[in-house]
Amino acid sequence: MTNSATGHDERLLRPSTARSLRLGDLTLTYVPDGAVGLDPRAWFPGTTDEVWTAHPEYLNDAGELVAGVGALLVERGDRALLIDTGFGPRSVPAQPGGPRGAIHGGALLDNLAALGRAPAEIEAVAFTHLHLDHIGWAWQSAPGRDRPPFAGSDHLVAETEWAQRDRLRTRGVTDEILQVMAPRVRTVTDGQEVFPGVRVLLTPGHTAGHTSYVISGGGRRLIAFGDAMHSPIQVGHPEWPAVVDLDPESAARQRRRLVAELAEPDTVGFGVHFADVVFGRVHRDGDRSVWRPVDR
Repeated sequence: MTNSATGHDERLLRPSTARSLRLGDLTLTYVPDGAVGLDPRAWFPGTTDEVWTAHPEYLNDAGELVAGVGALLVERGDRALLIDTGFGPRSVPAQPGGPRGAIHGGALLDNLAALGRAPAEIEAVAFTHLHLDHIGWAWQSAPGRDRPPFAGSDHLVAETEWAQRDRLRTRGVTDEILQVMAPRVRTVTDGQEVFPGVRVLLTPGHTAGHTSYVISGGGRRLIAFGDAMHSPIQVGHPEWPAVVDLDPESAARQRRRLVAELAEPDTVGFGVHFADVVFGRVHRDGDRSVWRPVDR
């Protein structure tokens, strides 16, 4: 399948570069680490060929959804929080017949450095959940180093996610990985403030303790919703489960809740996997909700 999209639709066909947004005295920046391709029918098993024929703007020339892999940097003066840590310094080929194409990471530290931030300056890493493409730099060492780059930072994980971490084995999260992270893990609860202006919003379904973060400043708020949604097209179809959702019904309820919240005034969303439209707002287009990118 090919795609002849022009204008802003071209942004759906590439992973995002570093992009920043201001909320009062907070600066929020998407920090790229890598990218992954997703087979649309296999990733969203509730869809049909007809759906994707009607929406070619979302698919690259290989017929895949393009998803970025990275993190959200939250800065307030000299202080800094990171939400997730990307995939880390490795590449994994496509799974034959599987929902995921090739995935690679490794750019996060260089992109942080370009923003003037060293890992030692990150006071805490807040995780949306513990899948491999979100914890990569939390357990893998930087090249030439003998420990992970954020080893000096608290690792903030929802209580439910950590308590049920054994359920992550089916997603390749080994005991060895968790043991590397464990000494730095601090569990958090719904509504807890983890950084000035940043509060926990539990959105379970994708994993047992999947967590979004509500970031407030300057009269606006941003909801960083992790893997509650994987593609902008899902904003208009919250009923679509992803094949990797642990509890599809709960995940769908949370998506509906998030879409409604994101449609509220002065609310922006952050979708870490949303190609090159990671920051956006939800608008109503007839009877359908749509994602429109926001760049400031």
